[in-house]
Amino acid sequence: MPIARSIYQKMRTQLIVFSSILLSIATLNQSQAQDQEWRTYGGDLASTRYSPLETINGENFSELELAWEFDTSSFGPGPEFNFQSTPLMVNRTIYTTAGSSRDIVALDARTGEILWMFRIDEGERAANAPRRFSGRGLTWWDDGSDKGRIIYVTPGYQMIALDAASGARIEDFGLNGIVDLKQEFDQELDLITGEVGLHAAPIVANGVVVIGSAFRAGRMPTSREKPKGHVRGYDARTGNRLWIFHAIPQAGEYGNDTWLNNSWSYTGYGGSWAQMTIDPELNTVYLPTETATGDSYGGHRHGDNLFTNSLVALDLTSGERKWHFQTTHHDVWDWDIPSAPMLLDLTINGKTSAAVVQTVKQGYTFVFDRVTGEPLFDIEEVPVPPSDIPGERLSPTQPIPVKPPPFARQGLSEDELIDFTPQLKAKAREILSQYRYGDIYMPPSLAEADDGTFGTLFMPSQTGGANWPGGAVDPETGIMYIFSKSDVGRMSMSNRPDRSDMDYINLQLRTAPRLTVDGLPLIKPPYGQVVALDLNEGGKLWDAVHGETPDSIRNHPALAGLDIPRTGQAGRVGVLVTKTLVIAGDGGSYTNADGEQEALLRAYDKLTGEQLGSLAMPAQQTGSPMTYAIDGVQYLAVAIAGSDVPGRLRVYSYEP
Repeated sequence: MPIARSIYQKMRTQLIVFSSILLSIATLNQSQAQDQEWRTYGGDLASTRYSPLETINGENFSELELAWEFDTSSFGPGPEFNFQSTPLMVNRTIYTTAGSSRDIVALDARTGEILWMFRIDEGERAANAPRRFSGRGLTWWDDGSDKGRIIYVTPGYQMIALDAASGARIEDFGLNGIVDLKQEFDQELDLITGEVGLHAAPIVANGVVVIGSAFRAGRMPTSREKPKGHVRGYDARTGNRLWIFHAIPQAGEYGNDTWLNNSWSYTGYGGSWAQMTIDPELNTVYLPTETATGDSYGGHRHGDNLFTNSLVALDLTSGERKWHFQTTHHDVWDWDIPSAPMLLDLTINGKTSAAVVQTVKQGYTFVFDRVTGEPLFDIEEVPVPPSDIPGERLSPTQPIPVKPPPFARQGLSEDELIDFTPQLKAKAREILSQYRYGDIYMPPSLAEADDGTFGTLFMPSQTGGANWPGGAVDPETGIMYIFSKSDVGRMSMSNRPDRSDMDYINLQLRTAPRLTVDGLPLIKPPYGQVVALDLNEGGKLWDAVHGETPDSIRNHPALAGLDIPRTGQAGRVGVLVTKTLVIAGDGGSYTNADGEQEALLRAYDKLTGEQLGSLAMPAQQTGSPMTYAIDGVQYLAVAIAGSDVPGRLRVYSYEP
């Protein structure tokens, strides 16, 4: 073969190989460019629950196919029926909690294939935990020098760091990958029986992991002396504690004077059990905090009780307070702040501000400048009624934002009662007459009051309004979307020294009337809604009834032959916002035309609230949905569970 021809062929071969390499690189880069991850519980550190993806839209939503499903029933000692996880997707891998022992599982994001799993047996420590089961999520962190790590909190309140690629414990994090969160807590706690835990996912930025705390529900505390819900920051690489923020200020600290008669020294809780939010550029973490012990009686903790029921901005590096705002003074309604603050830029009255938006159980939306803490809409201190319970001293006023309008139904009157038939309305009126009721801040009252009533009824209830799923915001439009439920709460205060050393606890009498009318809700529908608020203008755009009518209403004999509009269902429903849609699943199931239990995953028009499509699921949504894309294919993931359906992660997809 001539030399020239040989050289030509060799060069041609090299060129083909080189071109193939370039094409492969280009294809890989294009594929990677089409990937869209979900790196934190809230979608981003701002907790917007927003994704710019738009492949899934109103025209194709009902045509989505089930790509894969992950069944959690084999994880843990027994199946879990309230699977609240929102998974992460990083590097084409799904990371989620699973099962009643909160195992950690890594799945191929395209197929659902299990890549690895991690489980730790905490024995009696987990069995005594106040916050058990799968929890709501975990966090992913990479400082740029390694492949990433997964950080989560166990039911027994231990923080564990895992290698994201293998699931192995990070040996130089804490003690062999574990930090015992019951230690270095500035209080003595039994490592086995100490009643503290956490459902929420940790949050991490700028090398700092922030950890809150949660306790048992405080409506009937056994004692006025309980653990305090302090918040701590840890080094994300080593697990060393960097700082602690005393949610109940200690002697000499700012806010301590809002606890009269040294009540700060023994009163517990007041920590942050909800999701938090971080602005890494401002190096600020935003904490939503809860009520102090007890949830319904403050006679042992006179004063406003900082920093309970507050949005608190802390320096992420030092834990020092930057600013705070208390949304309920001296709370006795159990209206702690249940969800993550949301960060976005808003233009209000022609001025653009970096905002932090906090929703609360009462149905209010508080909007602040996230640098200074100044309200971006006026907040008025409104006079509220006093309490007649011995020893109680309520705050004379409560803060109410002028804008936006409430997203929840507030207060209770005869106008709110069930009115499907005159007979049902009359029975509801009779029940209502045996309680005190009125505006939203009607105080709790005695279970055996002098006026013959059995306590106070109020709306929203202790669980909202809004609860832990919180809302979602579109940072491009400044519109917030949130699920709001309507039900009635009851405060019936009793003196029970056999149950508690507190003077009064929320314990209803067996003789008290039930809050149902022949098995139907005391109030008229809707029981669940998705609401859209324009945060730039401070107005409401729309609300949509969310959820099918429950079987208990559909099949009730007193309603036979009546045309009952769709009622929606109460629940705790998280919302996802994409470039094109608002997505949320039903908070309860119903029996379909085939006699099977199902719930719907719904898609709404962002500007009008019109339902554009739906997908049938075998059980209701229990975890907030998320979305991601790989190679241009958009996926939609949602956790579901029901009374006879153990937790599942369902993943839908649409490929153009």
